[in-house]
Amino acid sequence: MEIVGILMIIGICGVAGALLYLLMVMPRMAGRPDTAAFGKWMYAHRGLHDNSSDAPENSLRAFRKAVEAGYGIELDVQLTKDGVPVVFHDFTLKRVCGGEGKVCQYTFQELQQHRLCGTDQRIPKLEEVLELVGGRVPLIVELKAGSIDIRVCGEADRLLLGYKGMYCVESFNPLAMLWYRRHRRRIVRGQLSDGFLKEGEYVGVLYFVLQNLLMNWLSKPDFIAYNCKYPQILSRRLCRSLYRAAAVAWTVRSQEQLEEAGRNFDIFIFEGFRPDLPEHK
Repeated sequence: MEIVGILMIIGICGVAGALLYLLMVMPRMAGRPDTAAFGKWMYAHRGLHDNSSDAPENSLRAFRKAVEAGYGIELDVQLTKDGVPVVFHDFTLKRVCGGEGKVCQYTFQELQQHRLCGTDQRIPKLEEVLELVGGRVPLIVELKAGSIDIRVCGEADRLLLGYKGMYCVESFNPLAMLWYRRHRRRIVRGQLSDGFLKEGEYVGVLYFVLQNLLMNWLSKPDFIAYNCKYPQILSRRLCRSLYRAAAVAWTVRSQEQLEEAGRNFDIFIFEGFRPDLPEHK
């Protein structure tokens, strides 16, 4: 009887653990906005860019090229020292501008002294990008929020509220999506993630939690944007198959990879090639 009792306790704990896990990874279910319209487009990663050309990543020229080619756009937003939302991916200037320090350590005017990848293009304001796109193609706006500093959400939202085009927001930081859950429930929001531990660059409990989407209970995302190299991650698969949340693939780098990703994802962010346009027009 003692063995039977122990087995029962183990079984109950196992079921309770499984239920807790399913609750933790559950995306928004009630009142989820329709994401179908976003799936009718291909999204150019940081614009239709080539860092060896005159249209580097996250530049106005790259965004203009994406619009003219009929692609949606994925872009990155962070804040300057003086609180201006700018479109730039890296937290530091080194890779793209060859400069020292972080974006947040410079005012917007100071940043204008730097060039993108040696071209005549400068770091643009989010406001400039929204004006250029003008609602002609949809936007996926990644909010580059620090660990607990999520001021970028409110500053970007102030501009996006007046934008007439279709857009959604996403972030690696669940707290940024929690901000949207609390303040802009009708805006489509997405949780970004990656196979952090599989990449080998990151270690620790935090990255285990983020890799396995264990903060979805807090942010309640409408879609999951995941590194397309890791479609097998269980939590990602459950969000798509069990909870029917849209799955976004980043970053697809060839037609072959796009065809492979099509088995596991619904929306695609691409770079380095021009995929066929879907029949969205």
